[in-house]
Amino acid sequence: MAKKTTAESDETRLKKKVAAQLTGHKVPEGNAALRALRKRLKRAQRKRRALASRKKRAAGKSAEVATPAAG
Repeated sequence: MAKKTTAESDETRLKKKVAAQLTGHKVPEGNAALRALRKRLKRAQRKRRALASRKKRAAGKSAEVATPAAG
């Protein structure tokens, strides 16, 4: 059976975890768990941005013409 999708994205959940870790520690630089969470968050953000970039590029000229009219 497939995993159920959650209401919040991975990125949102990671942001909340990072914020919770930051409030709990005085010296966040030495916290390995926080560093790992930040790395996962950055990876998710890169993935989302790359996907958006690929979609924009794949749409071609039609998307470029449509966006200024909408904005």
